[in-house]
Amino acid sequence: MNALLAVRDLEVAYGNIPALHGITIEVQKGEIVTLIGANGAGKTTTLRTISGLLKPRRGEIVFNERNIGGTKPDVITAMGVSHVPEGRGIFANLTVGDNLELGAYVRKEKITDSEYERVFALFPVLKERLKQNAGTLSGGEQQMLAISRALMSKPNVLLLDEPSLGLAPQMVQAIFRVVKEINAEGTTILLVEQNAHMALVTAHRGYVMETGRIVLHDTTKALLASDRVKKAYLGG
Repeated sequence: MNALLAVRDLEVAYGNIPALHGITIEVQKGEIVTLIGANGAGKTTTLRTISGLLKPRRGEIVFNERNIGGTKPDVITAMGVSHVPEGRGIFANLTVGDNLELGAYVRKEKITDSEYERVFALFPVLKERLKQNAGTLSGGEQQMLAISRALMSKPNVLLLDEPSLGLAPQMVQAIFRVVKEINAEGTTILLVEQNAHMALVTAHRGYVMETGRIVLHDTTKALLASDRVKKAYLGG
């Protein structure tokens, strides 16, 4: 079975400093797959390379059976891979509505009312904040906006980088409920998340990264039961 998204033998460096050492990851259509690991393990670098923000030194990134490694970010987004970056990356001086519109900039057709309603069903607070400047939103609301903006490009694959970062526990639960809902509606998700327990109870399969290498790969059920994972990432 061909993966919808596959990273094969990927090497990435910042100047002369290697960041990824030949990693291989596969994401099947309809899955949530998570990357967990310590800070600096290479998780964000992986997502940034898939979305075209970084160029690989070696290896390939295959989406829908097409090698997209080194392709420009806007082209990758138009193809169906949308990236919600670490730190959200919203346009703080623009309104919530403007941010949502910019999410669809690579599309030829306009955003439909049903697409807006889908976002407002996922995150009702955004409807109330539509004319408000995005920079005045709370951290959790900004994360909701970042995810919603990415959905406006109608992605087949959503790359989520640290969606729980800096959020209160109640908001984290809310964000991850929506992540599951987005997936249930048909969007495939590759999730990077520092909160390893939340990532593993949300995803179907997981990869563990250490210093730019994949050191474990299994179902999330097996990873949750792994003594190595418990000791390193789950406080057990």
